[in-house]
Amino acid sequence: MTNRILIVDDDRDYLEILMLKLKKAGYREVLCVDHPLEAAAQFDAGAVFDIALIDVTMPEMDGMELLEIIKNTSPNTECIMITAVNEARISVKCLKKGAYDYLVKPVREEELLKTIDRAPERKRLLDILDMDKRDALPEVQNEEAFRPIITRSRKMIRILKEAELHAASHFPVLITGESGTGKELLARAVHAASPRAGKPFTPVNMAALNSNLFDAEFFGHTRGAFTGAEYERTGYLEQTNGGSLFLDEIGILPLELQGKLLRVLQNGEYMKLGTSLPRQTDVRIIAATNEDLDRLISKRQFRKDLYYRIRGAWLHLPPLRERGEDIPVLIAALLGSTNGGASRDAIEEEALDVLMQYDYPGNIRELESIIHSAASLAQGQPIAVKHLHPKLQPQKSLVPRECQVFPSEATTLAEAEKCHILQVYEQTSQNKTQSAKILGIGLNTLRRKLKAYGVGSEDS
Repeated sequence: MTNRILIVDDDRDYLEILMLKLKKAGYREVLCVDHPLEAAAQFDAGAVFDIALIDVTMPEMDGMELLEIIKNTSPNTECIMITAVNEARISVKCLKKGAYDYLVKPVREEELLKTIDRAPERKRLLDILDMDKRDALPEVQNEEAFRPIITRSRKMIRILKEAELHAASHFPVLITGESGTGKELLARAVHAASPRAGKPFTPVNMAALNSNLFDAEFFGHTRGAFTGAEYERTGYLEQTNGGSLFLDEIGILPLELQGKLLRVLQNGEYMKLGTSLPRQTDVRIIAATNEDLDRLISKRQFRKDLYYRIRGAWLHLPPLRERGEDIPVLIAALLGSTNGGASRDAIEEEALDVLMQYDYPGNIRELESIIHSAASLAQGQPIAVKHLHPKLQPQKSLVPRECQVFPSEATTLAEAEKCHILQVYEQTSQNKTQSAKILGIGLNTLRRKLKAYGVGSEDS
């Protein structure tokens, strides 16, 4: 684990015990100091620690004085006070001076590790709140992890920074957003920026699972566990141990399977099919959905307890229509991948203007499809409007120019009828059946009139 931890205690034997516990739990950067003045000197020299475990009673300088020095020189260091005296007055005093928590010796290993694990989470939450108050854009430190996500949108950059802050924890992450907004790409970035980066990232399409497949896919099975099971199968929980499990489209998981998933999330325990021996797994859940989970909960289609379990952190990706400044850079990147490094010159300004005006109901996935199709039609030439899908090309109006200034004194009944029919026909996107219904005439009558005006065809 990446947190840098300082332990300060004048009892060298106790220092050794704490260090061994932390090393066993996976903490690698642990410094033990048996004198508070030496600890204070570390901070004065500019040393950076994420967490400090401080004994309250020490010679020459007590833990409370050291706490005050640390908070003045390194306010981002979370301090956990440890003492043999269980006294409420002292604990309150420590908390008022900025300590994160107060533990009483002998400290149980489980309690110690839980407190250490929670301490950085408070700092991350404070960093997120502080980020929202600033006008200046935050900078993502782990550039390599987030490089695949192309953006210059202020909203997206803030989301990426928030994702990076959450990545450092072990809590579940819920990513919401419309289809095609890049939820799996963000999930992969969270995994790549986390302490689990060297372990597996396993994407699972929850929409493809049913009650018959769930147990075998998630838990795995032993040989002979059921008829036809001629080999042992490793489930997602076993193969992803130590890594991140990405549960895509979790909103449509059937209720009975939600209960099975919740039991695993609560204690990390599961049983492989064909055996009664429980197994442990250490996976981080990153879930994603384009469904409105609050609405599903109100309709009793999604478990509230599972919702709160997977929503340790919540990241919502905005649709492409709300981040229009990203469209040109995404197009440039897509053209580069399509044409082997093409620049923005590979698209004409008029075509770019058309693409900037479109709403993209399919978001980035739809933009990618549009660009790849247009690039194929352009055959190495700059993409022009004519290469775009017909739905994107400006439509010529069926309504004659004289109808734009209608009515006028010189308008005849026939001309007025023509203008009205063509306007209705255009408003219904050239739907003859709908137009005939609005106009109150028969479908065949409408066809004849449109043919006389030189528009439409005989088919409906």
